Amino acid sequence: MKNRDFKVWLSEFRNSIADYGYYVDFRKIYRNIDNIKIELNILNSLIGSKNIESDFEVLIKKYPEVLKCIPLLLAVRTNEIYAIDGDGEFTYQFKVPNLSIEQYKIFMRKTGLFDLIQNHIINNIVDYVTGVETGLDSNARKNRGGHLMENLVESFIKKSGFTRDKTYFKEMYIHQIIEKWNIDLSAISNEGKTEKRFDFVIKTDSMIYGIETNFYSGGGSKLNETARSYKTLALEADNIDGFTFVWFTDGKGWTNARHNLEETFDVMEHIYNIKDMENGIIDKICI
Repeated sequence: MKNRDFKVWLSEFRNSIADYGYYVDFRKIYRNIDNIKIELNILNSLIGSKNIESDFEVLIKKYPEVLKCIPLLLAVRTNEIYAIDGDGEFTYQFKVPNLSIEQYKIFMRKTGLFDLIQNHIINNIVDYVTGVETGLDSNARKNRGGHLMENLVESFIKKSGFTRDKTYFKEMYIHQIIEKWNIDLSAISNEGKTEKRFDFVIKTDSMIYGIETNFYSGGGSKLNETARSYKTLALEADNIDGFTFVWFTDGKGWTNARHNLEETFDVMEHIYNIKDMENGIIDKICI
């Protein structure tokens, strides 16, 4: 963009955009726990048992549905667990039992679950599983991170007075834009042969804005590919009356891919970072 220094602009990029819900999704954890809370409380009867194997057998005969909780005690979400040792290989089904109770007792013994429940869990298996769920949920941060920039950009779009599904739209394909506003986008769709989805589309009285968003905390070849493809898209979009391509990007991952980003920066008028949004750029361009 003209009148801006790329090095200064790049220096404004953030290390992170983690929001408060990024670290742990407690609502999902509590929901997962609620689904099996009755069965977990039944398992509580085994805590500190002096005859845990025989007590387990009695419990499973009376409440076979308790088995479905067992994988989660090992931080496994599936209903099937495979195990092999010198005594053979077995695939244990926990939703619909496929082996004898004796074999499930062997599973509990060899995985250490009997020892855990008998000697190490002090009060409550529900509390233990809440901790397991919290650990498993931390693995989902990468997925949540992928939506953080979209959520951030959307918050600025709303702040600028646009209304979802009226003046701005989320995840809109080229063919949907064409059908809704009867605009020729063949220049960016390879004469209709290529389909593309924009993260957001803003519609004003005089312009349609196709918006892409991303945030890269780490490097990689994908960044160079993204910069090149958006450079091409921006140049193609320049030939379309009534349509503007806008790219919001940020993240220290761009530091190692700055040369490709700078090439795009030099030819693309509407490329912005988070600080630009904080300074009201959406109000300035989307009029």
